[in-house]
Amino acid sequence: MPTVMRKWAWLPVLAVGLGLYFIVQATLVDTGNVNYVPAMIMLGAVVVPLSFLTFVAGRTGQWQVGPFTLGIAALFGGVVGIVTAGQLEFDTLRGLGTSTLIGIGLIEESCKLIVPVLILVWQARRGTVRVGDGLLIGVAAGMGFAALETMGYAFTALLASQGNIGDVEETLLLRGLTSPAAHMAWTGLVCGALWGAVAARWSLGAVVRLVVTFLAAVALHALWDGTTGRFTYVLLALVSLGWLFFELHRGDTLSGEPPTADAGRLWRQ
Repeated sequence: MPTVMRKWAWLPVLAVGLGLYFIVQATLVDTGNVNYVPAMIMLGAVVVPLSFLTFVAGRTGQWQVGPFTLGIAALFGGVVGIVTAGQLEFDTLRGLGTSTLIGIGLIEESCKLIVPVLILVWQARRGTVRVGDGLLIGVAAGMGFAALETMGYAFTALLASQGNIGDVEETLLLRGLTSPAAHMAWTGLVCGALWGAVAARWSLGAVVRLVVTFLAAVALHALWDGTTGRFTYVLLALVSLGWLFFELHRGDTLSGEPPTADAGRLWRQ
């Protein structure tokens, strides 16, 4: 696909997605048929994250990650991440009688890496580790996690409000709009640092960068979950997205380099 088309592909994705959402929403309101609720929830949870993933993928023509790999990262990364995180949070945090925000952030940020790590191992064995690709794969995994989590919250809002569609729409709007600055940004940043560590043969500087990035993602996650003020949300969103765009620009530069030599041995070093 030409670079210009890739760069602006997110606009038709967003337009078509929103169009489908509003069609389903209007049909639900007109008919009162609750069978349309799942479709509305699914579209409301997916449209903005998918558009943002398309936006990130289109910032450069150098990405070597195909749609199949991104689909695996989004679907399996989201399902495996949310199920594993939910089980650990229930067994560990609830079992200990605690629900600390740091603990939840640590668990979720770790579980979202399961499928990306498997993809990284596969890429390393094929000798195709590129620093910039890790960021894109992480954004895709964060998208899957965020979309599934939003669906869950929307369904909870539907039950708690005894079928009030307005509450569901508000949940979808808030969580959909903020997902790029939350799960998608954090997972993208961590995966970008992880791919960088592998490409750098686990050099001290790259490992320190990975650790700092992961701890920062956990801290941002905890602050995000613990805040109630709009100003704080905006500030955290600016920090997360600003950092992501900086790494995206950096990854654009690095992704033009050839694949790392002998990448198949990097994971074991």
